[in-house]
Amino acid sequence: MKKLSLLFLLSLPLLLASCSGRQPDTQTMDTVTDDYGRRVAVPASPTRVVSLSPAVTEIMFALGAGDLLVGRTDFCTYPAEANQIPSIGGISNLNIESILACQPDLVISGSMVGKKATDQMDQMGTPMVCVIEKPRFDALYENILAIGRLVGREREADSLNALLRDCVIALDTDTLTQSRNNAITPKVYYVVGYGPAGNFTAGGNTFINDIIRMAGGRNIAEEVSGWSYSLKALMKEDPDYIIVRREDSAAFCSMKPYNTLRAVRQRNVIGIESGTFDLQVPRNIDAVLYLRQRMLKP
Repeated sequence: MKKLSLLFLLSLPLLLASCSGRQPDTQTMDTVTDDYGRRVAVPASPTRVVSLSPAVTEIMFALGAGDLLVGRTDFCTYPAEANQIPSIGGISNLNIESILACQPDLVISGSMVGKKATDQMDQMGTPMVCVIEKPRFDALYENILAIGRLVGREREADSLNALLRDCVIALDTDTLTQSRNNAITPKVYYVVGYGPAGNFTAGGNTFINDIIRMAGGRNIAEEVSGWSYSLKALMKEDPDYIIVRREDSAAFCSMKPYNTLRAVRQRNVIGIESGTFDLQVPRNIDAVLYLRQRMLKP
């Protein structure tokens, strides 16, 4: 599996971003339908792209299209080369003027961009296409292909998807073998939010639930639709493993009553790099590998 992971990582070209380039005087235009059902006229060969989604940015670099990016958000920080691209600011409070200052011929947004901002961009005459995260892990392939087509990297998207599918097949086979060596499938809980404001997790209708399953675990919230989860249910289920964003791990483990959970007492709290788990990106494979190695003992 180490060879598999290494092959996967080496297959993702990380190109230095460039802010240079001029828009051609005339462009051939295509019409696409985005994930909000909007029909958008887009350039067939864009040269100046602004990404309003960390997932879009990561996928563009994975496709070797990072050099097309002239703008990104503060949250688009992977790969490291993305930090060399000028930021237009946050996502929930989009600065339309900053986006337009990048002189993009295409803007690609994600799930966090609301209809108001989308309508504003439409009024400005700059093509914006929304590629949103979807409930199932398999939809990652769809998003990669959609972005590849938008930025002229359809062949690279097909190659990346083929590699990802090969990885998933190998992981499923390996996880099944490991699971057979374990009498009980471990119960797993993912901490999205906690504390006085409420407890939030990924329910069964999320790609995060699929990642947990692919890693050999059972999400205790798999029957939940949405993100809210009761503290009473969490304490009753008392999961074998708890997954939490790495930066939140210490605070979660020290807070009552979470510090009485079995996973906390037995040091089975797994701090994870949030970008591999919260975003629908190729690195989801890395999350599956990491969780499987932590949860399934040989």
